[in-house]
Parts: sequence; C-alpha cells; structure tokens
Amino acid sequence: MKKVFNICLAIETSCDDTSVALVDKSGFVLAQKSQNQDSVHSPFGGVIPELACRNHTMRLLPLLDELFEESKLDWKKVDGIAVTSKPGLIGALLVGVTVAKTLSLLYDLPIVGVNHLEGHLHAPLLRDDQYKPDEEFTYPFVGLCVSGGHTSLYNVKAFGKYQLLGRTVDDAAGEAFDKFGKILGLGYPAGAKVDLLAKSGNRKAFNFPKAFMKKDDLQFSFSGLKTAGSLKIKELGLNLTESVKADLCASYQEVIVEVLVEKTLRALKKTGLKRAVITGGVSANSRLRELAAAEFNKSEVKFLIPPMRYCTDNAAMIGIAGIRRLQKGQNDSLKLHPEAFMKVAQL
Repeated sequence: MKKVFNICLAIETSCDDTSVALVDKSGFVLAQKSQNQDSVHSPFGGVIPELACRNHTMRLLPLLDELFEESKLDWKKVDGIAVTSKPGLIGALLVGVTVAKTLSLLYDLPIVGVNHLEGHLHAPLLRDDQYKPDEEFTYPFVGLCVSGGHTSLYNVKAFGKYQLLGRTVDDAAGEAFDKFGKILGLGYPAGAKVDLLAKSGNRKAFNFPKAFMKKDDLQFSFSGLKTAGSLKIKELGLNLTESVKADLCASYQEVIVEVLVEKTLRALKKTGLKRAVITGGVSANSRLRELAAAEFNKSEVKFLIPPMRYCTDNAAMIGIAGIRRLQKGQNDSLKLHPEAFMKVAQL
C-alpha cells in the first residue's frame, strides 16, 4: 500500500541561516522557525564557514522544539523528513543532514535530500495564512533563481524537470551587491543596505557597464560591474558623501536589476511562456520587485515573487520540494550525504 504523505518536516542549513518548518502536501506552511547569524558574521564582513557550522549545531535542536510547540503538532503527525543536501557550505550541510538522518532513524521516517535551488524555484508556490499565490499558476514557467551564490535561469517544465537556460559565468548578482556594499563601508549584510540607501539616490547619476547584453544572450556576468564599482569608489575618494553613496548604490543597483529583468523577459520570449517566478535572496530587493512588476505586467506575463520570509534561505521551500519528492516515492535513507558543489545543469 502506497504511503500517504500529509506533513513533512524540513531542515535548511546550507549557509548561515538555520531554519526548520512543517509543510503539508498542498504546500501550506503550518509553521516555520528560523534564525539568521548576522550578528555572528557582521564583525568579519562576510560568512565564516566554521562559525556558521558551530551556530547551526547550537541552534537547530532548540528551533525544532520551538517549531513543534508553536504548531501544536507532535512527531506522530510527521510523515517524512526533507533536508537541504546540496549545494552549500559542506560543514553547514553536514549539520542539517546528520540531524535529519538521526531523526529519520529515531522516528522510523523516510528522508529525502533536496537541492537548495529546487527549493528556491518552488518558494513562490508556498502558501500560508498571509500569502496565497494564484492557484491557476502552474507549470511550465521560467524561473530566475538569484542569490549570493547563484544567478540562473530555468525552464521549469514540471516538478523535477528543469532546463538550464542561462547562468552567471563568474559572480552571482547577490555577491556583486554584497561586495559593492562592503567596499562602501555599509556593513553586513551589505546587499540589503545597498537597497536601503539606493531609495534616496539617483539611478542615473553614474554609468556602470552591462555585460552579455547582445540579442538573445541568456548568460550573466557581474565581475566587470563589480570591478567598475570598486574603481569608481576609489576614484571618488574623499568625495564620498552620504548623498554620493546613495547615488552610487542607486546607479549600481539599477544595472543589476535591469539585466535580471531583461534576461528573464528574453527567456520568456525564447520559450514562448507567459509565466515566471523570481526567487532567491536577491528577490527581496525592492527595486527588482518594482521593475519586474512593471515590465511583466506590460508584457502580460503572470509572475510570482515570494514574500520576504520565503526569499532568503528557509526550510519551508525545502519542505514543499521535499514532500513532492516523498510523494513520488523517493527515500534516500541513511545513505544520504551532503554535497558542497553541483554541476550547473544537474538540478
């Protein structure tokens, strides 16, 4: 008799966010508990892998206790476990996978490893009491996954069927944001602070380069932009007033956002699709959300961008992908192991 999967426990520890969630078979988030490590990594201006791993070890089990307390559910209601197994920081992944395997053994539950990018691509399809995407939004769709480590375009043909359309050949968009903000002295996390400062700046104050913009090209490149931004900051030197910093952030951000939206529109044209999602940490950027809404509506494209709580790394997105894999009969058992890297087209 085929097992019924109604509720999945999900664990996400791929980088520096510790997150756990309970997600049902419809993608409804019953509860989620997360904790970032911004205060831990802020003095260093970036994520320190050893510290991230240690903090996952300290926070994961307490968060699980809080999750079950908040949801008022117990382990008898859980039908399976999903955990991020790739890609990510190997030590951080190892913490999540080890805890998931231990719980699987303890409660005799099937376990599946979930690709972090697959989770992001399905984050816009999650539901909760405050967020309900259009029920008619379905496969196939174009997915732009954009974060600190990834900038990729996919044709999401069905669950588990992904065609890579384009990717960054060097730096991810999120990294370009973070490095620029760090050089400007905005602190950590710098990308979010670039967005905040850009609100009061002039988007046309500085002219930054756009790479790979020839017709039909779906690849991304942000290393040249990152270098141009660094050189401009150095050139301005003592003239870096708060007003100038705001103009720099607005101009730099506009280039990234315009490229992301333009490439997504190109992917839609190439595939003939009229549905798109933008997801990942950078999808929290306010200007990206604004421009995407304007351009997609103009082109009559149905699109989804998840709410902030599902943009950054979170367990709910791992839960919706995980429970679908469980429903397909996947069970990685105790052979599951973390993988820090993955082949680009392996999703």
